[in-house]
Amino acid sequence: MTPHRVVTAPDLAPPVGFAHAVVAAPGSTVYLGGQTALDPAGAIVGATMAEQFDQAAGNVVSALTAAGAHASHLVSFIIYVTDVAAYKAALPELGPLWRKHFGRHYPAVALLGVTRLFDEEALIELVATAVVPGGAA
Repeated sequence: MTPHRVVTAPDLAPPVGFAHAVVAAPGSTVYLGGQTALDPAGAIVGATMAEQFDQAAGNVVSALTAAGAHASHLVSFIIYVTDVAAYKAALPELGPLWRKHFGRHYPAVALLGVTRLFDEEALIELVATAVVPGGAA
């Protein structure tokens, strides 16, 4: 599914929706800038966490594609949200959206609650790193 080695640490709770660690295959590293729910016109779209995640995740995929990468090349993913409780409440909607954009590949993921994001309307920002095996990016 991914060219990278996903590691599950036996001394930790089983990961659900993330990997404990990812050992990247040799290749070119792609660092993605933070993606929010900006549409092509530069406006934040979506009123809910799930709606904004859907747009932001699509933006991540667009940036990956432009860099010659694919969702299976993701090794690290940081999710910034302005409301952790709202993110947790939206998990039943977020799981299918994750699979829509990234399949069943789960890189090392962190969720961080922040006071606010650059665009005041933004509820979520996604920051990712990918490694394209063999330096193809």
